[in-house]
Amino acid sequence: MSAVAERNTPAPSFAGETLGSDPFPPMIQIGNVSAPAAPVDLDGTGLERTILSDLALKTAHTLPRCTTKWIAGQMHLPVPLVEELLEQMAKDHLLEVLGQEGPFNRRYTLSGRGHERVLRLLNLSGYVGPSPVSLEAYSNLIYLQHSQFPEVSLAEVQRALGELVLPPDDVMTSALAFMSQRSLFVFGPPGNGKTSLARLLHNVVERDLWIPHAICVGSEVIRLFDTQIHQCASFSPAQPWKIDQRWVRIRRPFIVAGGEMTIESLEMAHSPTRGYYEAPLHIKSNGGTFMIDDLGRQRVEPAALLNRWILPLEHGFDYFSLHSGHKIKVPFQQMLLVATNLDPERVMDPAFLRRMGYRVHLATPGPERYREIFEKYAARWHAEVQPGLVDRLLERYRQEGRELRGCEPRDLIGRVQDICQLRRQPLELNDEFLDLAWTSYFGTKRSLER
Repeated sequence: MSAVAERNTPAPSFAGETLGSDPFPPMIQIGNVSAPAAPVDLDGTGLERTILSDLALKTAHTLPRCTTKWIAGQMHLPVPLVEELLEQMAKDHLLEVLGQEGPFNRRYTLSGRGHERVLRLLNLSGYVGPSPVSLEAYSNLIYLQHSQFPEVSLAEVQRALGELVLPPDDVMTSALAFMSQRSLFVFGPPGNGKTSLARLLHNVVERDLWIPHAICVGSEVIRLFDTQIHQCASFSPAQPWKIDQRWVRIRRPFIVAGGEMTIESLEMAHSPTRGYYEAPLHIKSNGGTFMIDDLGRQRVEPAALLNRWILPLEHGFDYFSLHSGHKIKVPFQQMLLVATNLDPERVMDPAFLRRMGYRVHLATPGPERYREIFEKYAARWHAEVQPGLVDRLLERYRQEGRELRGCEPRDLIGRVQDICQLRRQPLELNDEFLDLAWTSYFGTKRSLER
């Protein structure tokens, strides 16, 4: 994507703090990337020492013997800072020093007193892993990064959506939604490109983000980085120790939630056995795109599901209550897409429809649009479309009473590609192969009429 000017967005405020105020992670420039700087002392972590000490003790508990360097690697903190924690715990008789490995690197094991304390700590929180960052630091950096996303032009959106065959008005509406970062409601029959539209829109901006492994609120830990969802960016700095390793650089997330969604899945998921929280999907999608697919198929009434989003949509943040009694405010900074193949008047109340930024109806394609879609996919495969081939295909749809679907040219050509690959020959679109593709796709065996 071509370089464009960054948005001239004023620094947003959060919980009484502006982006120019503390707490805010100090940033350093690594090449052309701005990155959170590694803390130079324990105060620079933004966390209380007791939180870090408890985490270090639980980390040491996972092995019979361990070193400062190993614990620092698990906690994603600089070795001198971790050695300072461990040295104090040794003075408090929670750890025993077994020997020296090198500068700031000694061998430790838990003492009897340390074992007793770990058991109490694990009853409160079982979290062991990278050190968290403060909620304020996460919130401020998410708002800052989101405000610096580049503006997009209509031409860029048109190029991104170029592999779809859409009416110009649908492309314009999609561009307006993406440019304004307002929500987009997409509806229409299944198989006409709702998910494809969402994914291609998401790809208009190719940017990376910094997110933390986990967030700390008081003594509560919320796990944010998810290897099943987030894709790490290709970033290999020459001096990685200058970067705060508690943060991960990821690609802008694209997260789809479908029929498995419940009201409970929109809250912080607390596990009594693990003793920490898992952030919900819409928070994990901050900085990217969150798509609610197949609205109306969830195990909860659509009105109840959508009412949950009214406040976040209007204000750009969401509230959560933790078991400790803390009520926290977390950024809701992503593009929200809601898709359904049901009648929108049946699954959405007027109040929520008014709050949706833009709406696109991906209608069933007519014969000419179907022909254009077919020819576009064939051209992508460098396959020639013989005269009359699409006409015969459309006639078969008519004879069998099938409604045209925008995804079916791609699916049928893909099956012809499989047939040709099996026969060890170049892709060829002809009546014989399309008839076999049709049979394997729809299950009907009547040949195309010639």
